[in-house]
This record gives sequence, C-alpha cells and structure tokens, in this order.
Amino acid sequence: MRYLVLGAGMMGSAVAYDLLHASPDVEVVLADVNPDAAAAAAQTLGPRVRPMRLDVRDPQALTAALQGKAVVISAVSYAVNETVTRAAIAAGVHMCDLGGNNDVVDRQTRLDAEARARGVTVIPNCGLAPGLINILAATGVQQFDTVEEIHLRVGGLPQQPRPPLNYQIVFSVEGLINEYLEPAEIIEDGEIRKVESMTGLEPLLFPPPYGTMEAFHTSGGISTLARTLKGRVRQLDYKTIRYPGHCDKFKTLLDLGFAASEPVFAGTGVRTMRELFTELLKRKLSFAEPDVVLARATFSGTARGQHRTLEYECIDSYDAQSRITAMMRTTAFPTSITALLLADGTITARGVLMPEACVPGDRMITELAKRNVRITTRSTEFIP
Repeated sequence: MRYLVLGAGMMGSAVAYDLLHASPDVEVVLADVNPDAAAAAAQTLGPRVRPMRLDVRDPQALTAALQGKAVVISAVSYAVNETVTRAAIAAGVHMCDLGGNNDVVDRQTRLDAEARARGVTVIPNCGLAPGLINILAATGVQQFDTVEEIHLRVGGLPQQPRPPLNYQIVFSVEGLINEYLEPAEIIEDGEIRKVESMTGLEPLLFPPPYGTMEAFHTSGGISTLARTLKGRVRQLDYKTIRYPGHCDKFKTLLDLGFAASEPVFAGTGVRTMRELFTELLKRKLSFAEPDVVLARATFSGTARGQHRTLEYECIDSYDAQSRITAMMRTTAFPTSITALLLADGTITARGVLMPEACVPGDRMITELAKRNVRITTRSTEFIP
C-alpha cells in the first residue's frame, strides 16, 4: 500500500514514521517543496520512503504524484488543503489533513458532492484538536440517551515550565495567536454562540506532577463540532490547558496591542506589531525540551433512565527513544491511523466528512494504545 505524505517537517515525518511501523507492506512517498528536507527525512525513516520534490501549487506535478496512491495526507499549511482536496477528488484518491482553519474546511465541505460522485473520502481536521478530541466527543455522546454537558480540555505544554509564560512552542506560533484572538464557538442552552477567547478561566486538576492547571476558551480547537452536535447537547465548550498564570500574562500582552495589525516603522522597514510579536515568541519560546499533552473530555447526561457521567483522559509525554514529541504523537498518530482506516476499507462513507462523523472511536482508542498513547475511561452511574 502506497501513501503520499505532503510535508517533510516534524508532523509529516511523524505521520510517515507511524505508517511505516503499522505494516511492513506500507510504502511512503514523502513530498516537500524543499528537496533537501524530503531527502534528509527519508534517509532517517528508511528504505521504504521515497523523497520527492513537489510544489502542491503545480497542478500537473500534484496530479502525477497522486497516481497509484491509496491515501494522500496533507501535513503542510492549511492554505493548500483546498487545492489538495480538489486534486485528490479528481484523481480518485482518499485524503486526510491536519486542518487548522475553519474557512478552508468550509470550502472543502462544499466539495462533498464531487467527492461522493468520485467515490472519494476526504477527512479534514485529523490531528489532536480538532481531530482526536472531536472523535472522543462523538464516541462519548453515543454512550448516552440524552446529553446535558460536554467539556473538552486540551493543552500541549513543556514538562518543565519556564517563566514568564510557562510555555514552549509545540506547534505553530501563528496558530497560537489565532487561537487566542479569534472568537470561540460553544453551545449554550442548546444554541450555538460565540464567546471571546481567553475568557472563562477555570482551574483544572491533573495527577502529579502537574497538579492544578488552568483552562480558558480558545478558538478553532473543535472546528465544526458545535454544528455537528447542535440539537443533541445543551452545553458544549472547548478550552485550552495551560500552567497557572499563563492566561493573564498573555492576555495582558494582547490587550497592550502586541498582536495588532497596524504597521510599525523600524528604520527603513515596515512591519506589523503582530509580525514582530510572532518573531519574538519564536525566539523566546522555541526551546526543544520534553513536552506533554494533556487532554480530557467529560460528559454528563442520562443513560437507561439513570444519570451518568463519563470522562476520557489522555496524558502523553515525549518519547525519548523515537525522539517524537507528545504533540507530534497525539497529532500525527491519529492522522496516520485515519489514513490506514481509509486504505483498509474500515471507513466506507464517501464525501467530505469530519472525523467525528466517520472515524470509529473505539478503534481509534485501541490503535492509539498500540502506540502507547493511552486514553483512560472513567464512568459513574447513579439514580437521581
């Protein structure tokens, strides 16, 4: 089985790594606009990986690269995901990606009829959040007759926090700022509404050594999930987990205008405050130290006439043996598992579908456990 992975960076390499470890019959074409990056990653991953120089903005080259592949996985910027989606549909090749932008996902969704007509499945948002957390939400809902509340909490963090922000870059600075600036979508009293990000601050308790953490509203972490679950749940929210004090400190910087789009004149150059802030964060927070991902999904409702609560929890840490970060493991592995389920025929629905609509949650949990990404389950039932 041959897969095309777009992007030879950390996430693309981690996707390829997992595909290769899933089966000795897997072959991967690892494509990147930078041929040196593709070659270096392929050399590390082994002989079943073929590097390729590919600019996905070149339609002829992209079409040629898709030929004979079971699934294409986009681990590059969300900006090209619509282009890749159109090419995959035209080539009759299944696709999944890491998502990252709701506007792009909406444009992909508009291609649903074309995908179904071609017998193709396209699954955006296959990473951690959105992605795995959405799948857990949909899986949890199935355990209830009626659902009152769903609370989703996710954070990628350094194992050893450094002041003043107690944070290190585990994914993308630009994405981090977007999450903190754009409004968050929730369900309140059965209706979808938007709330300001970096609000709703609450304490959250995890086992040692983490202890009391904090969580607050951020945007984009569940993508279209609120629309999917509207009418099935009274309350739904998603919050990002951080070490205590992070929210207030970072929000102060935003309130002071550090992420503003107004131009700043520096000598003969012109940049925006946001560009300068992004560069500063990259310099100060890009230290490569062991990380941890904390994720929790909690539910309350009724089942078989009894009130019930349910909780899924994942605590995953940097893997020193493979040198794969927790963020890479919890983002890339769900994506590669989804690609494998597409290729082996487990996922049979066709069209442009969100992972919560087509990825079997129990299978995802089982496959992640094989990779030592463990999701624990706690449940209580009592007669009201």
